[in-house]
Amino acid sequence: MDAGFDATLRADGVAFGARDAELLRAVDDAGSLNAAASTLGRSYSRAHDRLTDLEDAFGALVERQRGGSGGGGSALTDRARELLAAFDRLRAGYTAIAETTETVFDGDVRDREGELGIVATAAGEVRALVPPDADAVEVVLRADAVTLHDPTDAPEGGETSARNRFSGTVVEVERGESVCRVSVDVGADAPLSALVTEESRERLGLEPGREVVASFKATATRTTPR
Repeated sequence: MDAGFDATLRADGVAFGARDAELLRAVDDAGSLNAAASTLGRSYSRAHDRLTDLEDAFGALVERQRGGSGGGGSALTDRARELLAAFDRLRAGYTAIAETTETVFDGDVRDREGELGIVATAAGEVRALVPPDADAVEVVLRADAVTLHDPTDAPEGGETSARNRFSGTVVEVERGESVCRVSVDVGADAPLSALVTEESRERLGLEPGREVVASFKATATRTTPR
């Protein structure tokens, strides 16, 4: 299990995300699932199968009409419009919080390979984008770039592009209506902040004292001269 930043709504084990919202909006614009799939460059069969999965979990999303004097077509149901509105609110909440939530670690560049470098911090070594002429840096990481894992389910470093991995303990959870800000003690002067959905918080049991593994990509980690 993991609790990442990507905005998703879940029902019956099915996640509704950005690609699904894009599909419903394309149906609304084009007036048919076939035309929507073509506009998005997706196969009709896969779009149809995905819509079926979504409707099994979330309820009727598209009304289909066949033939008749006006021809066939598709239109979004009220449920689909409610789902899209809820998704937009969730994504807007994520963005607003993410823009103001960053973790900053002091560090020293130990090695470089092109634009990437190894930075020694109090939390451990961080692989990050580094400036070419600075050795003393600040490592800046947005909360939406951090993924939290159950320690028993956390992937090894070679199994994911998120090469930076730190074990830590949850010290604080700030809960909103649908988005939570989780602070994790990873051994540095400041806790590492991560954004998760309320559903992910419940699924991972994120409360103070919970052991977790935090991971993030090197390309999502920027450094500035200190």
